[in-house]
Amino acid sequence: MADGDGTPATAGPAGAGGGGGGGRASGGGPVRALVRGLRAVPLPLALIAMIGLAGAVLGRVYAGPLLTWLVLGAAVGSVLVSVAARRLPSWLVAPVSVLAMVGWTAWSLRFTAARAELPGSLVEVTADAAANGIPRLLTAMIPVEPAPDTVLVPLVAAWLAGLAGAEVAMRAGRVLLGYLPPVLLYAAALYVVGPNADPAIGATLALVAVAVLGLVVPERGTAGADPAAGLAPGVRAAVRARLAAASAAGLAVVVGLVALLGPLLAGQVDGRPVDPRRYVEPPQVETLDENPLIRISGWALNPGQQLLDVRTRRSGPPGAVPAPDPGADPGPGADARPVPIRLAVLSDYDGVTWRVGATYRNAGRILPVTAPAVDSTVQTVRQEITVAGLSGRLLPAVATPREVTGARVAYDPTTGTLIRPEGLTPGLRYSVTSAMETPDANLLGTADVPAGEEVARLLRVADGMPDPLRRLAAQLAESNGAPYARATAVEQFLAEHYRLVADAPSGHAYPNLNFFLFGPRNAGGQRGTSEQFAAAFAVLGRLTGLPTRVVVGFRAAGDGPVRAGDAYAWPEVLFEGLGWVPFDPLPRPDEEPRPVEEDFRPAPEDPPPSEVPEPTVEPTAPPEQEAAPGGPADSGPSTALLVGSGTGGTALLVVAALLTLLLMRRALTRTRLERGDPGQRIAGAWREVTDALRLAGHPVGGDLSASEVAVRARRAVADARARMSGHTPTAAGPSPGTAGTGPEGTGPEGTAGTGPEGAGPEGTGPEGTGMAGSTTGAVGLDARVDELAGLLNRTAFAPGTATAEQAARAVTTAGDYVGALRAARPWWRRLLWSVRPGPLRWPR
Repeated sequence: MADGDGTPATAGPAGAGGGGGGGRASGGGPVRALVRGLRAVPLPLALIAMIGLAGAVLGRVYAGPLLTWLVLGAAVGSVLVSVAARRLPSWLVAPVSVLAMVGWTAWSLRFTAARAELPGSLVEVTADAAANGIPRLLTAMIPVEPAPDTVLVPLVAAWLAGLAGAEVAMRAGRVLLGYLPPVLLYAAALYVVGPNADPAIGATLALVAVAVLGLVVPERGTAGADPAAGLAPGVRAAVRARLAAASAAGLAVVVGLVALLGPLLAGQVDGRPVDPRRYVEPPQVETLDENPLIRISGWALNPGQQLLDVRTRRSGPPGAVPAPDPGADPGPGADARPVPIRLAVLSDYDGVTWRVGATYRNAGRILPVTAPAVDSTVQTVRQEITVAGLSGRLLPAVATPREVTGARVAYDPTTGTLIRPEGLTPGLRYSVTSAMETPDANLLGTADVPAGEEVARLLRVADGMPDPLRRLAAQLAESNGAPYARATAVEQFLAEHYRLVADAPSGHAYPNLNFFLFGPRNAGGQRGTSEQFAAAFAVLGRLTGLPTRVVVGFRAAGDGPVRAGDAYAWPEVLFEGLGWVPFDPLPRPDEEPRPVEEDFRPAPEDPPPSEVPEPTVEPTAPPEQEAAPGGPADSGPSTALLVGSGTGGTALLVVAALLTLLLMRRALTRTRLERGDPGQRIAGAWREVTDALRLAGHPVGGDLSASEVAVRARRAVADARARMSGHTPTAAGPSPGTAGTGPEGTGPEGTAGTGPEGAGPEGTGPEGTGMAGSTTGAVGLDARVDELAGLLNRTAFAPGTATAEQAARAVTTAGDYVGALRAARPWWRRLLWSVRPGPLRWPR
């Protein structure tokens, strides 16, 4: 018979002694129960402590100790539920524990949502956390703010580890096996933390100590019990021998594992763990936000469109006048100077377009704080922003944001910009507290600029730079040695010589900047929007050794709406010890720009008359030598025979080499277009197109996207046909998606114009494709080249989705394009097209 807790009951002596035995049992029962209870405590405490240590390790990358306490609460709840339900059937414990887990998790999510000031009901917050918990946890910015989506997974994992460990260790009596769930949870916490925190040596030693304590302290009254007691002497000896052999074997295995794995594990103590974040793609911006610089022209044409509504409150540095109450009237003495609100920071330039080069991480309300520059003035700016007509994911904010409420954001600490991964919607309302830093102007004159790999991307100048831009940069830097003096020289040159207009076409590629800086005024040159001013400053600055970038944002003067006409771009230069310093190359409204020719003259192409080279005296022909007496030699082959044999042999070798090259080229083409799955055939067709461009003298760089290459491919055919027909080739458009460079040739957003003026002053085909003299068939080929670029992107981002029919169309498009490009070449180039060895050795 067993007592209530499942241990065998001890029968008292029979007969008269039964009463005495009963009295002794009743007297010692509470003591034995207390002893059994105390002996049952260490194992549950060990499980709780192990799970709590896992929460402490994971909490090192969180802001504050809240996650550690929530995980510890989940550990206590899960283990205590199993302890309290030991008398229940095993199949009933799991449902009871899961119900308790739901309650604890719901309370934790509600608490963290209120603490993070997240909008929405508990159901909405829980659904969002369940759908995005794992990716947001792995892409969140460190320190991670405890929010519903960043605490849900650790809480559920901690509760399930406690439930499994308690049931296996206490109900089944398998203590070591019961330790496995907490240990796995601890290992998972170490993996998630990765290299983002110091090694958890102390926590690991504590985990081992707690586990040993749970094993050493026996449970109930089984300490010292002999498993062979009560057996026959022979059987008892055999059982004890087997137990001793098993213990020795287990000890040998443990010692061997320690000897084998000990050095390996010890060598990993100082190693850098793998960061799991690199396997998860962080939040990305939309295509519209890749280059918001091209949106300025469109906004300038519709200046009255309301994009935002802003309420601003500013306070100075410590010791200054405190900021006014948000609900009070600022009064006539309030600071109404425009506050620049940043939308995007563009750091990467490839000669065609500026792009956002940021890596965004999910962030909470509190953003990382960086130390301000020496002697700089920091002003706290608090803004309440309501989105009206602005679209995309980029979230406007004053630099540098420190706290964001009312919207879930992702943050890039390098540029100090924000995005909303869900996208902007009309009516979205959020508050941003920023630290607007102003460097000490007295230090700028002597400040240097950084150099090295860290700023290489900020100094990169792509190939294809026009020579006039290089000469202008050299002229501006010639008499200005200090970095700040060079930056000021570029700023003044742009402000004094160019005109700011709202109807200038978009575009900031090399051809656009060259036309903006040196184009004739009567044809639309030397005028542009802030897009061209900021881009020209940044490019000229990089040519003079200044690390630059372009910022797109808005001017907000006081409270009220921010309209499309308030959008503008400005350049910034990085100085050592001072950070990023903005510059204003825009002209002053009351100043008339001076002609560029007054201060910059291109280098003459022909030498001046005074430098005409002296005439050279033609050497006289040497006198003819007389024939040697005796006539020609009588022995050996004749000279004609030797020359003929050599010429014929050389011709045969050349023919053989050309035939070999022709066969190898055709074999390469067949391999690309006929072998492999549809995705490989599409990729092969694309390589045929890029090889054809390179053979035609239009190589494409590896930094261009497939869409940009397709634009160049269309332009190459158009230019080749124009040259063959005797027309002037169409000038390169302002951007990969544009058609012409004339003042009427582009739309407000940098896209190809349509209609009779769709391609610049020369005029082109009816579709505004930028192809001089293009026909309907050419337009069809253009569309198919674009389709091929789209198929290539599809196979790259969604492997295995291409069909055989799409591959067949890609092969046909590649053949037609190569044929069209080859047909537009001179006859002698067409003959050499198929035997040029370039495609055989170019990297594929």
